Amino acid sequence: MQNVQFYQDAFTSHLEGFTQDREPLSLYSPINYILQLGGKRLRPVLTLMTAEIFNADYKIALDAALSIEVFHNFSLVHDDIMDDAPLRRGYQTVHEKWDVNTGILSGDAMLIMAYQLFENYEPVTFQALAKLFSKTALEVCEGQQYDVDFETRDDVTIGEYLKMIEYKTAVLVGAAMKMGAIVANASLEDQHSIYEFGKNLGIAFQLQDDYLDVFGDPKTFGKQVGGDIIENKKTYLYLKALEFSNETDRFELTQLFSSNPEDLSAKINTAKQIFVSSGSAEATKNAIQEYTHKAFNVLSTINISDDKKALLKDFGNNLMNRNV
Repeated sequence: MQNVQFYQDAFTSHLEGFTQDREPLSLYSPINYILQLGGKRLRPVLTLMTAEIFNADYKIALDAALSIEVFHNFSLVHDDIMDDAPLRRGYQTVHEKWDVNTGILSGDAMLIMAYQLFENYEPVTFQALAKLFSKTALEVCEGQQYDVDFETRDDVTIGEYLKMIEYKTAVLVGAAMKMGAIVANASLEDQHSIYEFGKNLGIAFQLQDDYLDVFGDPKTFGKQVGGDIIENKKTYLYLKALEFSNETDRFELTQLFSSNPEDLSAKINTAKQIFVSSGSAEATKNAIQEYTHKAFNVLSTINISDDKKALLKDFGNNLMNRNV
C-alpha cells in the first residue's frame, strides 16, 4: 500500500487523459473545468487504496475511482445551481462561468460518463459496480432532497439529520471503498465490511465539518467559519443545542436561526456561546468519536493483515485530524 500522495498523483495523471477537448466544446469544456479544479480527491484515493488493501494492483481500480470522482463533481455542479452558489473551491461555479442551462446539460453528461467508465470491466465486475453505483447515486439524491426539505422545517430530529448526512455524504465514501474491493475480487463479506468502515468514517467526517464550521481555525479550515450559522443551517450542533437548552436559550436560538442581521459576527458569537453552554459542542465531539470508533470496530471483521488494518486506522485518524 502506497501513501496518499502517491494515489493522488496516479489519479491526477489518469484524470488528465480523461479531460481531453472534444466536440461540442460548449458541453465538454465545463466538464473539464470542474474536474480540473482540484481538491484532495479523497474518494478516488480511497478506491485505489482499497484495491491494494485487498491485494490488487491499484491501476485496475483507476476507472472505478474516476467514475466516483466524475459523479461527485456532477453532484456539485447541480448542487451549486440549486444553491445559486457563486464559487466552488475559490473559482466561479459552472453555471456562473457559463449559464444555468449549460450547468444542467454538462452535469447530465457527467452522470452518463460516470456510468460509461464501468464498461472497461468484465461483465460480472461491471454489474456489481453498476448496481452499487445506482443505489448510491439515488441515495445521494435523497440526501440532497432531505437537506432542501430541512431548510423549511423546524421539527427536524437528530435521527433525520444523521440519515441526511449519511445519504448526502457518507454513502459515497463507503461506495468508493467498496468499488476498490469489488475490482479486487474481495469476498462479499469483506466488500460489505469495507463499505461500513467508509460510511461510518464519512458520517464522522461530516459531523466534524459541522463542528469546524463553527469552531475551526479560519487559517486552516479552508472555508468561512460560521457559514452554517449565517445560512441558518440546522446542523447537529444546532439540533443538540435545542435538545439540551432551557426554554429561554431555545427561544433565543430559534429566533437567531430565523434572522439575517447586518452584524453577522454578533450572530455567530451568540450561537457559539449557546452551543458551548448547552453542551452541544461537547456532544458533537463525542458523536465524531463514536462514529470514528464504529468505523474502527468494523476493521476486526475484515480479512486483511493487522498491518493493513493499522494503516486504515491511521488513515481514519489522519482524516479526522484533516491531515489527509
